[in-house]
Amino acid sequence: MSLRPLRTALALATAVTASLTLAAVPAPAAGGPVDPTAARGLSKAYAASAKYLDESAALADGYVPYPCSADPAGHGAMGHHYFNESRYGSLDPAKPGALLFEDGPDGRRRLAGVEWIVVDADQNLKTSSDRPSLFGQKFEGPMPGHYRGMPVHYDLHVWLWKHNPNGLFNRWNPRVSCPAAPSAHKAHTGRTDHMSHMGH
Repeated sequence: MSLRPLRTALALATAVTASLTLAAVPAPAAGGPVDPTAARGLSKAYAASAKYLDESAALADGYVPYPCSADPAGHGAMGHHYFNESRYGSLDPAKPGALLFEDGPDGRRRLAGVEWIVVDADQNLKTSSDRPSLFGQKFEGPMPGHYRGMPVHYDLHVWLWKHNPNGLFNRWNPRVSCPAAPSAHKAHTGRTDHMSHMGH
């Protein structure tokens, strides 16, 4: 079988991914140029996270599901966090520390966003000299952990797979909501610890 059709398909997929990601890059101020480093990083994150459109791939890669997280003030939700503690500290666009899933109308969970998590060096909520940045964005925090045993940390949410009218990097997405009752989906065998909504 000729490799030409495969190469063509891969080239098209790469071009589509790049164009979609560039469309998601925040508009530059006063008509300035788009940050090429941020654009390349977002493109890499978009391509790497595409495999997690299949929830089973996330579970296979060590992401553990937690309860749905919604803003008590009514500004939206983040959905279900799937945390992978082995990726805490990663600033690699292809290796986020968490994935954000929402419940679809068919009962399946759909990937909505990705999140990077960096543990705060001194575990002091009053200092932030080690605040990281990625895609030209400073992380939020430091903040308390969101489940039992999670350390004080910084995080950055990126809504690559679900448009957020409040911005690509805004923590809450008004188009995402939590179900009225816990899902009975048998694949969701993750932790049931209470997640803090404060500061996340």
